[in-house]
This record gives sequence, C-alpha cells and structure tokens, in this order.
Amino acid sequence: MTKTNALRLIEQAGIDHEVREYELAMEDFTAERVAELVEMEPEQVYKTLVAIGDHNGPCFAVIPANTELDLKALAVAHGERKIRLASLKEVLPLTGYERGSVTAIGARKPFPVYVDEIAELFDVIAISAGAKGIQMVLDPEDYIELTNATIAAIGR
Repeated sequence: MTKTNALRLIEQAGIDHEVREYELAMEDFTAERVAELVEMEPEQVYKTLVAIGDHNGPCFAVIPANTELDLKALAVAHGERKIRLASLKEVLPLTGYERGSVTAIGARKPFPVYVDEIAELFDVIAISAGAKGIQMVLDPEDYIELTNATIAAIGR
C-alpha cells in the first residue's frame, strides 16, 4: 500500500482510520463510482473541491459524492461575494494533489476547509488519502478537528 502524506499525518495524530484501496479508470472517475468501489453509501464518501474567492483566496469544499457544490453558500461561508471552482490547471499548484486525489490533509498550504453539514450525521466518512485509488475511512469529527474545518450547508 502507498503511504501518502495524508495517511502519515492521520497516523501521527493518532486518529483511528481504515484504508480502502480501489482501481478506477479515469474515464469512469466519479465520486459516486468511488463510493461503489469502497462499498459505502455516496453520502458517506466525500469529494474535496478547491474554490477561489475574490478576496479571501482559496479554500477546500468537502461535500458528499452524490451532491453538487452550492457556490453561493460556500461564498457566504468563506466571506466572499463571489467564488469559483479552481480550474484543473490550478489544483495541483495550489494543493500539491492531482484531480481525484485532493485532500485538505497535508495539502501544500493550509487553506480554510468547509465540510457539508451532513457529514455529522454519520459515524464514519471516506475522504481521499492523497493518492488516486486510496480512501481513508474515519470519524467525521476527527476529520473536522484535524483540518480545523467549518461546518456549513454547502452541498445541494
């Protein structure tokens, strides 16, 4: 198994977690498909998106696989009038992670993290472990605490 920076940080923090690996072709790469492969409900598998505000800069939006990001709600949470998703070209330089492996844990810079409020309904959620094909399953409260995340209604 690949030991990613995110997994090292989770272990250093003493957070109980499980690693689930899967294989997925890029042409079939959706968060919903990842949920199926790691044998979890889509609302328990979270995708990490990068957004950029006009004034406060980049942030992470962490939403369930089966939802879309509500940019207006994220803008409000991030204290912005306008916010946009980062382009694929911007994601790697900002985070150090490629599409499909983005996680707020161990990112190049510690941008603010906003987690959709539904995460608190579950005992465990799955988050990218910082490499394609690897998810870490952990208590959402541990993830929120480790990333210093703000809970917000950002999924729809």
